[in-house]
Amino acid sequence: MNTIFVKLAAHSLRISSDWNTLEGLAAQFLPVLKRKEEDVDIQLTILPGYGTVFQNFDVQVGKEPNKITFKRADYLIESSPDYTSATIQVHDQLALKHALMNFYSSFIVYHNWGLLIHSSCAIQNGRAHIFAGHSGAGKSTAARLSEPRALLSDEATIVKIAADGMVVFDSPFRSELQSTGYQQPAPLAGIQLLHQSERNRLERMGGPDALVALMDKVFYWNDDPTETQRIMGLLRNLVEKVPVYELYFRKDPTFWELIS
Repeated sequence: MNTIFVKLAAHSLRISSDWNTLEGLAAQFLPVLKRKEEDVDIQLTILPGYGTVFQNFDVQVGKEPNKITFKRADYLIESSPDYTSATIQVHDQLALKHALMNFYSSFIVYHNWGLLIHSSCAIQNGRAHIFAGHSGAGKSTAARLSEPRALLSDEATIVKIAADGMVVFDSPFRSELQSTGYQQPAPLAGIQLLHQSERNRLERMGGPDALVALMDKVFYWNDDPTETQRIMGLLRNLVEKVPVYELYFRKDPTFWELIS
């Protein structure tokens, strides 16, 4: 079984697998230089050959005293209760990406570190701007129209939420637009909730409305009351410190005139 050490946001991972696509997986991450077990935040074993092709996003969650499981038609995650180690069985590359997003979202929420938000994100003048919205709202379109600005994500944005500020990390979880090279983390300047329109308009949202609007943009969490409480606390901290807007935008780059 082969082993690689990679970095995901601020966390180091030890990934073991005999799958021949392991090196391809590593290419999506920033390699970690240190290779000491005591420096690793997460240990993963990835096994191929599980289940069937993707059917839907329904995930069954199981809890035992020493194990949490996430089961979908195309993947099975068996994790320690603190998400520091797990075995992930997958059917194909798509299943692997979704399983890693599921697992990493659970890890950062459990440790009260941050959130994985369904959105795209671009950097302007050293500051990050998130574009979120319902399916089809234009997240990938906004990311594409933001070029040549550097992108931190086009599908899943990694946000560290801390008392001293919000920071966005380069996300390997890409959908349509591939990374053009690892980007340094950037402070989060604002969040735009997207609406396609014939003219550009920007309206700031109140904190309670912004919190409600962002709830379904957080990547998967289960119905555990403790986890829900953590997520609500992280979201509350986020909207208190970062402005959230409704962005009505035309399909051209001129919307940046409103937010930059």
